Amino acid sequence: MKSTVIIPNFNGMKYIENCMKALEKETSTKYQVLIVDNGSTDGSRQWIEANCPEVELIAMGENTGFCGAVNAGIKAAQTPYIILLNNDTEVEYGFVKALEDALESEKKSFSVSAKMVDLKNPEVLDGTGDLYCALGWAFALGKGKEVKGNYEKASEVFSACGGAVIYRKEVLDKIGIFDENHFAYLEDCDLGYRAQIFGYRNYYTPNAVVKHAGSGVSGSMHNEFKVNLSSKNSVYLIYKNMPLLQILLNLPFLIPGFLVKYLFFMKKGLGETYRKGVWKGIRLCMSEGGKQKKVLFLWKNLPNYVRIQWELWWNILRRITG
Repeated sequence: MKSTVIIPNFNGMKYIENCMKALEKETSTKYQVLIVDNGSTDGSRQWIEANCPEVELIAMGENTGFCGAVNAGIKAAQTPYIILLNNDTEVEYGFVKALEDALESEKKSFSVSAKMVDLKNPEVLDGTGDLYCALGWAFALGKGKEVKGNYEKASEVFSACGGAVIYRKEVLDKIGIFDENHFAYLEDCDLGYRAQIFGYRNYYTPNAVVKHAGSGVSGSMHNEFKVNLSSKNSVYLIYKNMPLLQILLNLPFLIPGFLVKYLFFMKKGLGETYRKGVWKGIRLCMSEGGKQKKVLFLWKNLPNYVRIQWELWWNILRRITG
């Protein structure tokens, strides 16, 4: 058994049954399933206990966020590979084996992201891995495009989407697990960024397919909860992973990038929420807890920083051109 599939659950009664039914049909290889319930109050934890006796369940006393739940699962897992799966997903046959094969095919790989398609409209992509650019924007590659004819080949990505991904546990042991300062949102981009700093790569495979509802917990694409956390974490992500010189180098891109985001959310009535989130991010960077998590610059990693910087600039063009 190579993999443990970790599913964080928080009030996921609407999705968890179909998620588990799809996994029951996924018999391409043997794997362990571990669900971490984040203090659910909708009866989903009780449903899991009654209907999934073969699944290991970790019940958290409160909502520790995506990061806290996943970290608890990673610490409990005993397999060399970790697969994260959102509770609002339905995997297709061969999902686990395809992720394992893709990870093993690249010697320096840390993670491999699955092909995520829209649960309500499976002809449309939900994402094929994530990109991050010098504007301070993270975005899902291929989101909204037709499945047919797009992203049919494996490729390298900046980071893998935490909704359906496989990681090497030995690398997690080396570079660290999810940063719980994020709570949720951009934590997967942070982890992929950190892996690149240490010389590892992140990939996407079209052979592992999963249907994804999206915003299964927060309820919508843009809301106060999500905008507040993602804006806070967008500031923290930069501070944590970029040395000071790199931050200064990217300021001409970061300033307009944050301004455009602010104007975007102003039009949606969430401008004040975004502004407050950015300020929370600045305060987090200045806090002792934030400073402790900053990635220490090592001269031996300089070539990796240079490669990442070129990728950040190149991804601006990829974001603009779609």
